[in-house]
Amino acid sequence: MAMADSYQKNSITLLGAIAMGTGVMIGAGIFALTGQIAELAGPLFPLSFVVGAIVTAFSAYTYIKMSNAYPSAGGIAMILEKAYGPTTMAAGASLLMALSMVINESLVARTFGTYTLRALGGDADSILVPVLGVGLIVFAWLVNASGNRSVGLVSIVMAVLKVGGIALFGVSALWASGLSFEATDGDAGATGFVASVALSILAFKGFTTITNSGAEVTDPHRNVGRAIILSIAICVVVYLLVAFAVGSSLPLDRIVAAKDYALAEAAQPALGQTGFYLTVALALVATASGLIASVFAVSRMLAMLTDMSMIPHSHFGMPGTIKDHTLVYTVVIAGFLTVFFDLSRIASLGAFFYLVMDMIIHLGVFRHLRAEIGARGWVLLTAVVLDAVVLAAFSAMKWQSDPLIVVIGIVGMALVFLFVRVFLVRNPAKDSTHDDH
Repeated sequence: MAMADSYQKNSITLLGAIAMGTGVMIGAGIFALTGQIAELAGPLFPLSFVVGAIVTAFSAYTYIKMSNAYPSAGGIAMILEKAYGPTTMAAGASLLMALSMVINESLVARTFGTYTLRALGGDADSILVPVLGVGLIVFAWLVNASGNRSVGLVSIVMAVLKVGGIALFGVSALWASGLSFEATDGDAGATGFVASVALSILAFKGFTTITNSGAEVTDPHRNVGRAIILSIAICVVVYLLVAFAVGSSLPLDRIVAAKDYALAEAAQPALGQTGFYLTVALALVATASGLIASVFAVSRMLAMLTDMSMIPHSHFGMPGTIKDHTLVYTVVIAGFLTVFFDLSRIASLGAFFYLVMDMIIHLGVFRHLRAEIGARGWVLLTAVVLDAVVLAAFSAMKWQSDPLIVVIGIVGMALVFLFVRVFLVRNPAKDSTHDDH
């Protein structure tokens, strides 16, 4: 079956694309990462989101320029294939992106489990956290298996609920605290702050979901770029509101102690028991919708890579299209990570994979495509340098606190490139251009 047949052109409106981007971003960023960012950045943690947005803006430039020139359902895989050809570098970096998205799904799923247990008065370290997380992943798979229209509609409704609800939480908590900032104790130092930006970038990387659905967005040459810019802008405002709200409700040590469920913890003193339950309900809506949008995007990307003959494919006796199969693989890997890794390690792994892939993309576009798409070389190189500085600081901090996850990250990336190298040597991919116009 031809790939183009399984895509529905013009099935995602500009509003739907913005909703999908903000849906993925706000699902993970706020609920899973606020406490972890505070742990690294100290009292400056709200500023970490601003710096993360600036680094992301430089990154987004590359994706916008490429998407405007070549809107495609493969998004990032298409960019890499155009920059490097059907090579180990392109396939390996595409797989890193897909895996960083799957890692993000397990981060969101685990956050869902943690917040659910907080509402029920359970222990955040309970075995029920991964069980609930896996349950949510299965639910996301069922929604995705039911087709495009439901994903678009669910995304828009959920995004409006989330952005409105979380902004309301921020304003209410700030108002209740009398606009005082409590989280002033402690000092994380410059390296800690720069390292925290790696996690802030994870809170914004959901914009790539829009890139991966390029061929299905209406008027993609204009709307993909618009959707990316608007979704990042919306998220900066929401993240800052929430960061200041959490910092005005709790001292830094309490935020760090409750890092896996910081928003629920901050809601209680600021807004009382009702506020606590409303915040937990928001977290559940946000994580569920974020996961649905992310599973949709990553299964698309894996299907595109398979179609481009850059990764192996086996349907293990399953019926249906390649896209149906990649949906199952996505869900199985995300479930595995949810069970075996805690939130901090999942976030670290996601940051390593994403930043390395991002640098490979900018360098590839700078070297081979910048004239063709009219991109400014200094912007592309700035994006690489910013990624490299953040990655170095984050790796240094993690090497001190949890060296095992740094080793797992390096070995994981080496295995990904080795895997695609062996596959491509045995099954050379044909060089082709993928303009899904």
